[in-house]
Amino acid sequence: MGRIFSGIQPSGELHIGNYLGAVRRWVELQHEHECFICIVDYHAITQDYDTAMLEARTHEMAVGLLAAGIDPDRSILFVQSHVLEHTELAWVFTTLTPLGELERMTQFKDKSQRQESVLAGLLLYPVLQAADVLLYRAGLVPVGEDQVQHVELMREVARKFNARFGDYFPEPQAMIGPAKRILGLDGQAKMSKSLGNTIGILEEPEQIWQRLRPAMTDPARVTRNDPGTPEICNIYALHQYFSPPDTVQDVAHKCRTAGWGCLDCKRVLATNMANAFAPIRERAASLAAHPERVRDILAAGAEKARAVARDTMRDVRERMGFLPAAEEARSGA
Repeated sequence: MGRIFSGIQPSGELHIGNYLGAVRRWVELQHEHECFICIVDYHAITQDYDTAMLEARTHEMAVGLLAAGIDPDRSILFVQSHVLEHTELAWVFTTLTPLGELERMTQFKDKSQRQESVLAGLLLYPVLQAADVLLYRAGLVPVGEDQVQHVELMREVARKFNARFGDYFPEPQAMIGPAKRILGLDGQAKMSKSLGNTIGILEEPEQIWQRLRPAMTDPARVTRNDPGTPEICNIYALHQYFSPPDTVQDVAHKCRTAGWGCLDCKRVLATNMANAFAPIRERAASLAAHPERVRDILAAGAEKARAVARDTMRDVRERMGFLPAAEEARSGA
C-alpha cells in the first residue's frame, strides 16, 4: 500500500471539474492506498481572497469531499493550516530550491504576467507544495498534466535534501489520472470558479439545467438542422462522464445527423448529471445539518497528520544539525 498526498484549495462547493479531475479518483484510490487529503488553505492566500469567506469555504469544501465519498476511516482528511509543520518544512526547502527553478514554472510565468506586483508567495507556491507532499514522505501524487512540472520540482528538492543531509525523502511519482483537462461551460478555458464556467456538484437539477442551457456547443451547428461533430463539442465530452454508453452513442449519432438540437442534447445531460449527483447532494445535506461532525472529522484528521509531520520534522532537524528543543531532547533520551 503506497502513501498518497493530494491537496485541494478551499474554493467552497466542489464543481464538476474538481470532481472529475481529482476527487472521484481519490475516492477510488483510498481503497488501495494510504491517502492524506488536505484542504490547502495556505495556498489559497497566495492570491486575492475574501477573508470573511475563507472559513466558510473551507468548511464547504470539507462537506463536499465527504459527501463525494472521501471516507475518514480510510483517508486522513485535514486542513493544511492545522498542521504547522507544512510551513516549517517549506522554509527549509526554500534554502535548497534554486530561484531559477521557480521562475521557469509555467504556472508562475502565466499568472505573474497578469499581475502588476508579483508576490513572493506566488513564486514559492511550488516549494510549499513540495513540503505538503514530502512532509508525509508520500511516494505518489495524483495530479493533472498541468501539475507534472511541480511534481518534478518536488523530486528535485528531495534529491537535494538527500544529497546534503543523507537519504531520507522518497522522490514522489506523479499519478496522471484518466480524466483529461475538463473544460468549462464556455468550451474554452479550464473549468474554474473564478471564471464562472462551472457547475457545482451540489446544485439542484433546475440549477444544473440553467447553467447548461447557454453552454458552448459545437460551433458548426449554427442552426437546428446543421449536422455536428460531437468530438469537438464540450457537451458531448461531458456526456461521456455522466451518461450511459448507449446514450453516449445515441448522442453522437443524433448530433452528426442533426436528429437532435443542442438543447435536446443538453437536457439529457442535465438529467443524467442531476441523477449522478443525487446521492452526494443527500449526504451533503446531512453533513450541513451537523457541522460539528465535519469539524470533528477535520480535527481527528489533523491529529493523525500532525503525528506523522512531527516525526518528519524531528528527523529533518536532527539531520540538519539543529539544537533540539528541551521536550525533544527528553523524548529522545
